[in-house]
Amino acid sequence: MHAPSDTVDLEERLSRPTAAVIEMMRRIEGDILFLGVAGKMGPTLARMARRATDEAGIARRIIGVSRFSAQGSRDALEQHGIETIACDLLDPASIADLPPAANVMFMAGMKFGATHQEPLTWAMNVLLPARIAEKYARSRIAAFSTGNIYGLVPATRAGSLESDVPVPVGEYAMSCLGRERVLEHAALSHATPIALIRLNYACDLRYGVLVDIARKVYTGQSIDVSMGYFNTIWQGDANALSLLTLEQAQSPAWTINLTGRRTLRVRDVAEAFGALFGKPVTITGTEAPDALLSDATRCFQQLGVPHVEETVLIEWVADWIARGGEALNKPTHFESRDGRF
Repeated sequence: MHAPSDTVDLEERLSRPTAAVIEMMRRIEGDILFLGVAGKMGPTLARMARRATDEAGIARRIIGVSRFSAQGSRDALEQHGIETIACDLLDPASIADLPPAANVMFMAGMKFGATHQEPLTWAMNVLLPARIAEKYARSRIAAFSTGNIYGLVPATRAGSLESDVPVPVGEYAMSCLGRERVLEHAALSHATPIALIRLNYACDLRYGVLVDIARKVYTGQSIDVSMGYFNTIWQGDANALSLLTLEQAQSPAWTINLTGRRTLRVRDVAEAFGALFGKPVTITGTEAPDALLSDATRCFQQLGVPHVEETVLIEWVADWIARGGEALNKPTHFESRDGRF
């Protein structure tokens, strides 16, 4: 597969539905509401749902909800057939005015800037999900969580499993576990079908762990390998697999790890980018024996495997950066070991 040529090509690929997603759209009933649609992943995820619905020959509304603070973000969605609603999701009256929907993709939350804004972090990550669970108690909900709830695990193992006891480090991770708990409570108390998606980390060439490492290599910055290992997944694959979780939502809540198939070593990835760019690589620090890692075997067995291998994704990122491709300038801060973001 050749690398995406420009932003238009990139977003077309990120939103291109798989056969499995198209078939699921034929089976499930009702509209799909995306809450927090204007983030990094939301626009192409909602667009994939629109495309898959159309290809399935089904009539349904795809609705995106956000504050839409970034100029042009709302227009871009509407151009692709996605209805939009501007809404402050922390305002109970605004939530009350949202339309009914049989299916809800819950994407709203706070990570970056969580440090020094702890009250807002907990409001976004715990209070808001509780309100949404009440509003959509009769809907099917797929909600994004994070692998951060597990804490660090030995790099010698494949990664945390869904059955592992969470050990969240820092208020961001603790608040994300809080989000899971209030949604699990809704699944039990209202019999709401819920799927919890523990994602880490999506990469779409404009952002992601691979992009963070590649840009440092390209600009001659040193690479700290203290957080020496990580997982990542092509965002197009993450979009498709995330949509498939809607059909898996159940009570009690169903939980899935969503990431790539391999554990990547930061040092090796940096050196690979150095070779692709023809640039020297400066490494600092020493790999700690543990890292934030997830084992996505359950995902692969029940939903399917990623189509884009990590080695291909590395080549795509290098090509994108070398050609001056668009950047979102939103670092993942994957190297944080103290849970502060």
